Order: sequence, then C-alpha cells, then structure tokens
Amino acid sequence: MRLKNVKGAKEIIEKSDYIIKNPEEIKGSYDKIFKNENDIHIEIGMGKGDFIIEMAQKYPNINFIGIEMFDSVIVRAVQKLENLKLQNLKLIRFDATNIEKIFEKEITTIYLNFSDPWPKNRHEHRRLTSEIFLKRYDKIFKENNHIIQKTDNRKLFEFSVISYTNYGYKIKAISLNLHEDDFDSVETEYEKKYVSQGLPIYMIEVYK
Repeated sequence: MRLKNVKGAKEIIEKSDYIIKNPEEIKGSYDKIFKNENDIHIEIGMGKGDFIIEMAQKYPNINFIGIEMFDSVIVRAVQKLENLKLQNLKLIRFDATNIEKIFEKEITTIYLNFSDPWPKNRHEHRRLTSEIFLKRYDKIFKENNHIIQKTDNRKLFEFSVISYTNYGYKIKAISLNLHEDDFDSVETEYEKKYVSQGLPIYMIEVYK
C-alpha cells in the first residue's frame, strides 16, 4: 500500500548504501555488487521491508534484493536498515513492469508477497502472476524458475494457481491457511496484521 508523503524520503533513499541507484547498468553483474556468486533471491513489491530484511539475516549465504516502486514505502525499509550491516541485501526502487531491464538470467527465486490483486477483470494483466509477468520472469531466472507467493486474497490466489499451471509450472507446496498448516515462513508486515485478525494466508510454491 502506498504511504503518503514521507518528509525527505528521496534524500534518505539516495544516501543509503543499500540502494542500487543505477540497476539498468548493473544488469548481468550483480555478482560484482555482492562480491560473490551466491544465489540471488528477489522480492517484488517489498513494502516496508520486514520480510526481505529478516530473510537476509536468516540466510547469510543467499543474496537478497528487495524491489519497490514508491519512495514513500521503500524509505521505511531504508530507515529500518540504518543500524544494520547486511552484506547480502540490496534494495531497488523500480517498477516491476520492466523487470527484465535490470536482471539477466541471474535470479534463483522470486517472492511475491501480498501483491496488489487488481480485482477488476480488465486489469488482470497487471497482476504479478499473469502470463505477461510470467514471460518477463523467464528472462531473468538463472536456470530453473522458482516462485513463492503469499496472499490474503483468495481470488488472486485462485487466479495465480491457474496461471502458473497453464504456463507449465509445477506445484511444490500449497496451503489454504499457511499458519494453520505450520509452514516455516518469514512473515511480512501485512501478514502479521492479517494473522492477528484470524484471516487465512494462502501460499503456493511453484517451479519449472
């Protein structure tokens, strides 16, 4: 969800060492940014960063990149990182519609957490699990495609399951109530709120 006016957001973002300011120029060379050849996992629509930050802390031998298009949102993640020194985490302010412009066959896993469901049928092409986006992801995966998605929106979840299977993905894991099924999963800020309200979290992990 887009936050309203955060004073000095642009300046805070520009000063952060976590921000990659010229991702189009880095395309194909993220191993040089991280100074290693470890797997790279990205979260598209990282929000305020709870998930990607905790993942980077939990898995130091994996490189993580959080992608968010709004200054007013990504600045919250930057603020949370002020007193942390995570060598395996970078952030990019970018619109995922052009995701293939900043990566080239170098991503191992994509996380889609509580993405905008775009509920109207005429907007289904904007959903991050539509065929249009799945084709874009083909261009950035290093070898095998691997996507892990979580959402509170059942209609988006159902749409995504159909979209994945129609596109040739196989289901590795699936849950209609993630926390009831006791999966080991790092929570996002939205997830914590929804769980506290007793709402089910839908999860699917696919590969091809």
